[in-house]
Amino acid sequence: MSEPVVLRVGLVGGGIGRSHAEAYLHLPDQFQLAAVCDQVPERAQALAAMAPGARVVHTLAELCRQDDVDVIDLCTPSYLHAEQVLEVLAAGKHAFCEKPVAGSLREVDQMIAAEAQAGRRVMPIFQYRFGHGLQKLKHLVDQGVAGRGYLATVETAWRRRADYYAVEWRGKLATELGGALVTHAIHAHDALTYIVGQPATVFARTATRVNPIEVEDCVAAALEMRDGSLATLAVTLGSAVELSRMRFCFSNLTAESNRHPFVYTGDPWEFSADTPEARPAVDAALASFVPQPEGYVGQFSRFHSALQTGAELPVTLAEARTSLELITALYYSAHTGQAVSLPIAAEHPFYAGWR
Repeated sequence: MSEPVVLRVGLVGGGIGRSHAEAYLHLPDQFQLAAVCDQVPERAQALAAMAPGARVVHTLAELCRQDDVDVIDLCTPSYLHAEQVLEVLAAGKHAFCEKPVAGSLREVDQMIAAEAQAGRRVMPIFQYRFGHGLQKLKHLVDQGVAGRGYLATVETAWRRRADYYAVEWRGKLATELGGALVTHAIHAHDALTYIVGQPATVFARTATRVNPIEVEDCVAAALEMRDGSLATLAVTLGSAVELSRMRFCFSNLTAESNRHPFVYTGDPWEFSADTPEARPAVDAALASFVPQPEGYVGQFSRFHSALQTGAELPVTLAEARTSLELITALYYSAHTGQAVSLPIAAEHPFYAGWR
């Protein structure tokens, strides 16, 4: 089936979906926002008003029946994602899905099988990958300039209070699927595996100390990665000063992000060569870096290009599985008090979910 040059999008959910809609408007040669859907009529009308010609439909099932929709973008509560992705694939549409794409490894494996059978593509949303700072580090690693990994530290220190959890589905295990690991730090932890690769073992502690909720809002974890390097993860939703910070120590350089809580993968990043002799190679690699669009615009634009050329998607279900495997291991370690080895197989007690 040939793909149209301009992909027509049906958008479900007017919360974070509004940011998705704004991204499509920046890509008029690649995407057209054709239809929108939200349980709150006023929010659906506001979404439709953003794009000329966009219409309001009332249910996902109705949206799936629209012949002029190529992609359905799911910006819905977490507990709906797995079922809705399968519904979109069954309708013969591509699916974009906000994080987390599923609530278990079993669900994401079902999605992978359904994607292969449907001949359509599923793209999980990890827009933080495409910040210029993180992309520069990825370029240095891919060029062989960074050298051997030593240690990575990832800190997510945000502030969430009662007003945030006034949204009915948040803070509940059945609907949010988890806490800070699933909703808040998932992008930073994806960035870690995007740069360093998959973990081999994890040890974690979780706690609920900031808010009267069902899920964790503080996490501390230690990881050994498959390349032998180490990593630490620190997460809290009780920080008076909000920040996100990533620091990667390699044999030839150290890379450190900015501290802005929500654009920490973007510029500026600091790249420090380990020795004066290593500096020219670092500078030459950075000079050869070609910036592309960032954030949602960057991810959607890369998807369009991949679909037209047959290249790999900018984010795949297999990569979302890596994210969920890490989350599963962290929860199981916190549950048992033991270190957990990866990969996690189908017979693992948490393969069907950590809930």
